[in-house]
Amino acid sequence: MDELDKAILRELQADARKTNRDVAATVGVSPTTALDRTRALRKRGVIRGAVLDVDLAEIGRPVQALIAVRVRPPSRAVIEGFRNWVTGLPDILGVYVTTGTQDFILSVAVRDNNALYAFTIDELTKRREVADVHTSIVYEHITNPRITPLEGS
Repeated sequence: MDELDKAILRELQADARKTNRDVAATVGVSPTTALDRTRALRKRGVIRGAVLDVDLAEIGRPVQALIAVRVRPPSRAVIEGFRNWVTGLPDILGVYVTTGTQDFILSVAVRDNNALYAFTIDELTKRREVADVHTSIVYEHITNPRITPLEGS
């Protein structure tokens, strides 16, 4: 990745809906060059798509939580089976398969504390492989939409 690729990435991370002409003008190249570079970044898998940022409270899901889950027995089949099941649940924002004392960290968004309780008790713990669950309510979720590529990338 050269400096031009990084500049294009910065612009698109700031606003993925920015037109190619605007990106080109900001980074100081022709629209054709900017488009060719953006397409190359997509082809290489550096740019995988664009995500719509939704206000969770406005869509009826103001309560977020992180749920740490330990499954037993800790085998590939059990881990993959749980992962595949949980990713299909409508309350899931993200699934992290981790090392350490917990096998998964689930990011969820629900209507209220009752819905969180129901998700945890009625959905998760009904699974035979779930050995332990720890839930943490998220007070505030801060993301970094502009991650800078490291040198040599």
